[in-house]
Amino acid sequence: MHKKFIPAILNILTLCVIISAISIYFINNHDTMGFILIILSLICVSSLIPFKIKFKTILPDIFFGIIDNGILSIMAIFGGHLAGVVGAIMGGVVGNAITDGIAGIFEGYYAEKLRWQLISEERTMLKSAVGKMAGCLLGAGVVLVVANLINFNTL
Repeated sequence: MHKKFIPAILNILTLCVIISAISIYFINNHDTMGFILIILSLICVSSLIPFKIKFKTILPDIFFGIIDNGILSIMAIFGGHLAGVVGAIMGGVVGNAITDGIAGIFEGYYAEKLRWQLISEERTMLKSAVGKMAGCLLGAGVVLVVANLINFNTL
């Protein structure tokens, strides 16, 4: 564990810096922000290649993130549309509380399904962190792409 601890921490922190920097840089590109989040999720997943982590083993965490931030994003968009910044914050907070529970159901179900199929899905710091990061970015990215496609006026 100790041999992998430092590289795992460095990977996660590097992803945090990359995600923050790119998000800040593109924050005003409303038309492309959803696609940028999707690309960032792919960068997260690809960062696991040097660690030889199989994609299937992080799927429960990815599903959690997709559901969690997907619904949270929808709630934040509607909250912002209805009540500005405070509404967006409330939509995000309430959405997060609700989606953590719902996403946990799917994450747990998929983890149990993988174990039933005799696929190791042991939780490690790196798998859980990067899987959830990727899923959260992907969920929010898809919501923003769809909101932009339907021309939702808060974007």
